[in-house]
Amino acid sequence: MRKIICIMILLVSITFMHAAAVIINSSSTTLQILNLKSSTYDVNINNQIAVVTLHETFKNTFNSNVAPRFYYPLPEGASATQLRWFSQGLWWQANISPNPSTTPGGPTSFPSYFTNYVGSMPVTFDFTTVLYPADTLAVELTYVQLLPYKNGVVDLNLTNNYIAIQSASLQSQSLNVDITSTRQITSLSLVTPSNGITEFTNNHGSCHYAVNNASANTNYHMQYSLALNELGLWSFSTEMDSVPDFYGNGFFTFIVEPDPSNNTQVINKVFTLMIDRSGSMSGTKMEQAKSAATYIVNHLNEGDYFNIISFNEASSDIWTEHHNTQPANISTALNYISGLYASGMTDIGAAFGMAVPQFSSSAENTANIIIFLTDGCPTAGLTDTQQLRNYINQLIDNSGHPIYLFNFGIGSDVNTQLLTLTGADNSGLSTFLGQNDVYATITDFYNKIRNPVLLDPVLTATPNNALQEMYPNPLPNLYLGSQMIISGRYTTPQVVHLTFSGHSFNQQVSYQYDMNLTGDNDPTNQFLTKIWAKQKIDYLLVQYYGMDTTSTTAHEIKQTIINISMMWGVITPFTSFHSGSVPNVDETLPVPTSNSVTLLGNYPNPFNPTTYIKFSINSDQHLPVYIRIYNIRGQLIKVLGIKAHGKGMYQVMWDGTDQQNKKVSSGVYFYNLEFGDVIQTGKMVLMK
Repeated sequence: MRKIICIMILLVSITFMHAAAVIINSSSTTLQILNLKSSTYDVNINNQIAVVTLHETFKNTFNSNVAPRFYYPLPEGASATQLRWFSQGLWWQANISPNPSTTPGGPTSFPSYFTNYVGSMPVTFDFTTVLYPADTLAVELTYVQLLPYKNGVVDLNLTNNYIAIQSASLQSQSLNVDITSTRQITSLSLVTPSNGITEFTNNHGSCHYAVNNASANTNYHMQYSLALNELGLWSFSTEMDSVPDFYGNGFFTFIVEPDPSNNTQVINKVFTLMIDRSGSMSGTKMEQAKSAATYIVNHLNEGDYFNIISFNEASSDIWTEHHNTQPANISTALNYISGLYASGMTDIGAAFGMAVPQFSSSAENTANIIIFLTDGCPTAGLTDTQQLRNYINQLIDNSGHPIYLFNFGIGSDVNTQLLTLTGADNSGLSTFLGQNDVYATITDFYNKIRNPVLLDPVLTATPNNALQEMYPNPLPNLYLGSQMIISGRYTTPQVVHLTFSGHSFNQQVSYQYDMNLTGDNDPTNQFLTKIWAKQKIDYLLVQYYGMDTTSTTAHEIKQTIINISMMWGVITPFTSFHSGSVPNVDETLPVPTSNSVTLLGNYPNPFNPTTYIKFSINSDQHLPVYIRIYNIRGQLIKVLGIKAHGKGMYQVMWDGTDQQNKKVSSGVYFYNLEFGDVIQTGKMVLMK
């Protein structure tokens, strides 16, 4: 029987550069771009998880009023968590909502330089303010991202090159990075620009760069290395005061990394590269695909077996079975690649029909891998998505071996559902990229999976049921030089004994680790809630896209994704930033910390028909306070708001109604108090 595998770390990777934001005039049918005056990145990195805040100021240099529309291309795997803007002397904050982020209107067409810059899936938002001529608009966007990591080296890449949009100088540009690491930092450098200031000691580092009156033509690339003698298994955790679900108040992240030295044995691969050579692949896509294939063939390991299959409406292979990496076979493969050219239609089913049966003779102790590269939907043979999915999966079942399928879709005319589902069904990953990203993306990916260490891993905990809601589910394979990030929830603070096990060289291998689940609300680990929410959302998205999206079950999954997004402040394909009615913020006062606010509960409790949620502000903060109320199913019921005016006692009244002012039923309700980045939660009972 097939073992249904849901996903690796991410559902779908959208590959594009992340950059400074762009603001246009949404009231104009022609493209009018506001002038960018200043740009600052503030980055806090905690154990390779970065919280990035981009601060930018724009100016209306037109002679007419502007209705500003915001575009920002998020980096791969990142999740936007907050959007604020400063206008007419006040700070305003966007809500996360299932409502659209923009309204109809705006330019009727966009030039290629603009669409190439913002990418295919940018964060968009229509501000509620009108900019008069010479007015300025300050914007802050915050997102969380797991930084790229390989062999102990962590990379932070922030594209600050704005020349494609604006050649005029900015008044100021700056970068400020603060790093905290459990593992020792052994080196830290700002690669570009090279004239920044960096400092580091053992477990802390910082980086600063600033320039005035210069064009924004330099990308930021910071890199730091971690001690390689501290590898293995480690974790960190935090506990929330209360949460609006049943999974426990605790959040943990568990990191697994193999020893990168020669002491770690690497599992041999049986590897097939499948290349689409249909007519739509002509030009840059075909040349980059051939270059990527050449790189892979030249970097196979001794002991690997491989083959290459190319296809249009017909399929061809180099050999009818996998061959070893002796020089003559490598030379044959390189000659085959150089002779490829694009023409004809696309028969994906026939290509898999040729590729998969060749794995039937694989040994039991190998990692069987297919990298599938295509730029189009099937136009010959099987073209129905579900039939083609079933056919591919049946081929893999019949091969008698697990095959790990990694799909790469190029451009906008790909069958994203087919690639996503077949990759997810077979312990793989589906990545979608632009035609100019083929070589870099595929070679980087191949370097990651080149050396498999542990297959089909499983994590168990003692005592039983100590951990729950762990993601990704199931776990991906473990590769040399990479990490596995596992997030989950817990109810009881305690020491939990973990066993991490899997197959290596046809042998069962296991590692032991004792994880201390804290009972403290650690403010430095608050980001764990968003990492967990992001990984659960990725898991649910695979389920959603794998079924009829009009079905009742799909609708329920979609609603669950929306609820998690709004609970934990993580943007999803079904939610966006929405203006709404929000209190203002005085920017001159300090950012709140975990000690800035104390939730005092609600009185009376139980209540009918009204209750007062009380809290104290313990510092001189003039910021909005949000109260988000959820029912026992985790559905958002009501959002209440008040502005804090410095130290003192405050209360917000809830009259037992929802957002439509309809009375809700008796039962248990949860509420989140949000003050800046601080979240505290409570529980109340409505009894009629």
